[in-house]
Amino acid sequence: MMLHAFCLAAVTSIPSASNPGEDAAALAAGHARMLAVLAKDDAVAKRTNLYLGDAVVGELRAKLDAIPAGEREGERFQLALRLGTELLRLGRVDDAIASYDAAIATLERAGPGAPKESVAEAHFQRGVAHMRRGEDQNCCRRRTPGSCILPIAESGQHTDRDASESAIRDFTRTLELVPIGSQLGIKARWTLNVAHMTLGRWPDGVPERWRIPAKAFASDQEFPRFPEVAQELGLGDVMLAGGAAAEDFDGDLRTDLFVTDSDTGGDPHLYLKQADGSWKDRTEAGNLKGLTGGLNVATGDYDGDGDVDVYVMRGAWWRESGEHVDSLLQNDGHGRFVDVTFASGMGALAAPGQTAAWADYDNDGDLDLFVGHESEDGRKYPSQLFQNRGGGRFVDRALEAGVTNDRYAKGAVWGDFDEDGWLDLYVSNMASPNRLYRNRRDGTFEDLAAQAGVALPISSFPCMAFDYDQDGHLDIWVAGFGGPGVLPSVADVAASYLGLAPKGELMRLYKGDGKGRFTEVAASMGLTKYTLPMGCNFGDVDGDGFQDLYLGTGYPFYEGLVPNLLLRNVAGKRFADVTTASGTGHLQKGHGVVIADLDDDGDVDIFERVGGAYPGDAYGNVYFRNPGFANRWLKVRLVGRQSNRFGVGTKIEVDVAQGTTTRTIHRTVGTGGSFGCNPLRQEIGLGRAEKITELRVRWPRNGAVQTFADVPLDAAIRIEEGAARFERTER
Repeated sequence: MMLHAFCLAAVTSIPSASNPGEDAAALAAGHARMLAVLAKDDAVAKRTNLYLGDAVVGELRAKLDAIPAGEREGERFQLALRLGTELLRLGRVDDAIASYDAAIATLERAGPGAPKESVAEAHFQRGVAHMRRGEDQNCCRRRTPGSCILPIAESGQHTDRDASESAIRDFTRTLELVPIGSQLGIKARWTLNVAHMTLGRWPDGVPERWRIPAKAFASDQEFPRFPEVAQELGLGDVMLAGGAAAEDFDGDLRTDLFVTDSDTGGDPHLYLKQADGSWKDRTEAGNLKGLTGGLNVATGDYDGDGDVDVYVMRGAWWRESGEHVDSLLQNDGHGRFVDVTFASGMGALAAPGQTAAWADYDNDGDLDLFVGHESEDGRKYPSQLFQNRGGGRFVDRALEAGVTNDRYAKGAVWGDFDEDGWLDLYVSNMASPNRLYRNRRDGTFEDLAAQAGVALPISSFPCMAFDYDQDGHLDIWVAGFGGPGVLPSVADVAASYLGLAPKGELMRLYKGDGKGRFTEVAASMGLTKYTLPMGCNFGDVDGDGFQDLYLGTGYPFYEGLVPNLLLRNVAGKRFADVTTASGTGHLQKGHGVVIADLDDDGDVDIFERVGGAYPGDAYGNVYFRNPGFANRWLKVRLVGRQSNRFGVGTKIEVDVAQGTTTRTIHRTVGTGGSFGCNPLRQEIGLGRAEKITELRVRWPRNGAVQTFADVPLDAAIRIEEGAARFERTER
């Protein structure tokens, strides 16, 4: 396709029809249509979905009832064990434990002839169920700021102790039966230590041969503690896995939060920041009731009207059960949304997926959208590239652009990796090499991942593009999640903490040279732990000018209680694990991550949508408040005129001086990682800077550069494309 065929003028909003009432009626009809589709999807999912449905429980019970008493004990054991797992998945914990009891009873009837491996596995699974009961009784029902934060301190320890005591007995029995170095042995050792933590008996209360020493969890350096404050602020709603986005959704310059719940019956939550610093749940007022489900979100102003809209992704991991339609939610500027999916032309394909990224790939001044889908084993769900045609309409150009991917996409980020003024696309895939799609500047792309050396890990999950070493060139971070023939496991995480070699693939950090070439530097940068990231984002947590990382970790199985991680960027030379010192090592399943100044004090906080994939594995949001580092800062809000409205893809350079030392801090405007959205307003740490000597803004559409002097420290400013001066704002 020739360039002139797709370079269309930017638009400001969906235009009104000749009769505005007809236009409003059409939008309302499209919204109602989506509500009906989602309600139907929920009804089906609650029966047949492998994660959410209860049909398997009925099938297993029927099979168990059909076995005559005293016969086929091996089959009875396997069915009872599986039934326990399915009941636990649904949150029916007591029924699950009873089923595990029945499974163990069949083995006890077999006497010494029962296979040790089966006995050990049954006790381990029952121990996990007891652990979950303890979490429900304590961490969920009586949550404290210390709940589930590794290593569990006194404030997070359980007051209802019976469940943990039972878990300890089961994990101990498992360890008595299997080699400590086996996969099951390492898993049982990890969960045994966590169970002892919940009772305040770790480390000394753990038998020495199974103890994980305190030094295994020690931070690499000192770091201040970030208090967890979600509950006290009214942000602790309990949900399943989901996405999170921070942005000013209602136009008052305060940063709000948009959070989704992957439960097909779970509404999203819109939390609006109030003038007094409190938060209000405005889900109903935001017209969001019934727009259920969604594992991830992507934010961007697609219609150019000056407010941020939301794209919600559904169906990830569910294969054919995940053939659900995503949602494009148009914001009216006051935090009220209407679902315009069908009106926009985005609703034709129902396919499982959880990654999408906004960018102006064709440099025409408005935002386009890449949506990654999950193809595998003969199930073809091509990824989509929605070109913005103006007037609120999109057309899928993925096939002609060459970016259908046709792999199991798990993450996607845009970046101008060869610095030619056109955005390229990095896609991370599960069980297939990753893609680096170079923008050919004619509406098509070519995959150069192998040539550029960025195709690994083979089993990837979230990814990010940012300048970790502040050399002015974008780098790529991508997670390892399991590996070829290797399922994600707490055993590999535990092995990593114990100094043993994990079986799965590690994360990668690719240093870019600005010419589209990369060097893998993860090991030399200290990124050597096996961590199982699901959500992730970057932000300058300590305000020193270098972007730090927060990883939301875990995997669906209940034993996957592994700490989320805070990795401090030490002047671009290495990353230091400061998880324990900062108190941010939450054990519940981490998904959408936001790093943003949520309390308007100049430093960035960490918000995370925490919760598992199964109905019984829900948990509340967490919010780690930054205690402050006394560093200087600058907030920059862009207003595009020829470029897209919020300047996505714009490069910002801040020259700062401290004494006789000068340096340049680089930022590229975007929402951060592929699972969680930071605000499009750039929140830039300046370290101990005494002066900003110059600020430069390079806009993406035509490469025009604006230069500003006399920019104040510790201030928020607004820069309009082409304007001679910046405007200072309240926030």
